[in-house]
Amino acid sequence: MLLAGTVVFVTIRALGPRVPVAIARRHDLEKHVVVSGRVMPPSRIEVASTATGLVTAVGAREGDLVREGVLLVQLDEAEARARIALAEAAVAQARARAERVGRIESAVAGAALDQARTTHDSAEQQLARVEALVATGAAAQQQLDDARRALAIARAQRDLAQAQRIAASARGVDAREAWAGVSQTLAQLTLARIELGRTRVLAPRDSVVLVRDVEPGMVVAPARALMTLAATGDTRLTAQLDERDLPLVRVGMSARASADAFPSRVFDATIDYVAPSVDVQRGSVEVRLRVPSPPSELRPDMTVSIDLEVARERRALVVPSEAVHGLATERPWVLAVVDGRTSRRDVRLGIVGDGSVQVLAGLREGDSVVLPDGQAIRAGQTVRPGPVEER
Repeated sequence: MLLAGTVVFVTIRALGPRVPVAIARRHDLEKHVVVSGRVMPPSRIEVASTATGLVTAVGAREGDLVREGVLLVQLDEAEARARIALAEAAVAQARARAERVGRIESAVAGAALDQARTTHDSAEQQLARVEALVATGAAAQQQLDDARRALAIARAQRDLAQAQRIAASARGVDAREAWAGVSQTLAQLTLARIELGRTRVLAPRDSVVLVRDVEPGMVVAPARALMTLAATGDTRLTAQLDERDLPLVRVGMSARASADAFPSRVFDATIDYVAPSVDVQRGSVEVRLRVPSPPSELRPDMTVSIDLEVARERRALVVPSEAVHGLATERPWVLAVVDGRTSRRDVRLGIVGDGSVQVLAGLREGDSVVLPDGQAIRAGQTVRPGPVEER
């Protein structure tokens, strides 16, 4: 028995240790990158007031779908309406003055001009008579001086009346000034109406109310966020992809996604944006995906899992990933079993899938490779291939 045991021990030592192996076979191989992301609305809108005032009504609650132009928040508008009334009265007053200038003052100026011309003509005639009398000695020089002075005054009055008549005409200074006053009061009325409009905060576009931070009775100030809206439109997803996977993704690549709250409801998505820069803090790249047919249960900011199929190879020669030493290095290798001995083989790899890796060079279909099991197996060692693991 001792002799038999010795023979068995020596035989086992000669045949080498038993090692598990895998056979290089051809299979369809896929590589997937799974990342966590979120549902992003087309845009997030913070609605604020541009005026200070007392809130009298709020027209939407959280979760409501609001259409563009719908009233969201109403401020007290009494002061704004009073300003409109004052502005309207100023417009009416300015228009009345412009009409008075155009009609009454123009007529008065015309009559004054006619009277001034008559006075001027009379003064000229009087001067001519006095000059004739002075020439004959029938009148004194003082009378001539008085007649000339009267003519000069009449002429000045005529010129002044003529200028006033021009000023009061439709194209005159007074008329332009009056209509400028009308324009000014109209601008003030427009400003008053704008102030009234600021008391109404409207939905800028079709959207869903996410947050409501305002209630009736509150006093709000400009730039304070009153509501947060999520604009309706195409549903998109956003995710942070490890920068090491950046060479594997491209715009137009298909993906499958599911909300963490509804993992069984899987839907399609397509990459339509890859950020041009890397987040240096996280070492990641933002990727956005468009969802052509989003499920109804998706909500803004909901967490989703995104499965990107970044590579696929039909009938690839594959071995288990654990059989490859230095998988992430420039010179990966395997221990192949050839005629009962191990042989180191440098391999060139392709797709690294989930638990399997594509071998482009270094192995042939049907070759056996050693799988690690804790034993220290070296190249050139005699081994006994153990059970073949199917993958």
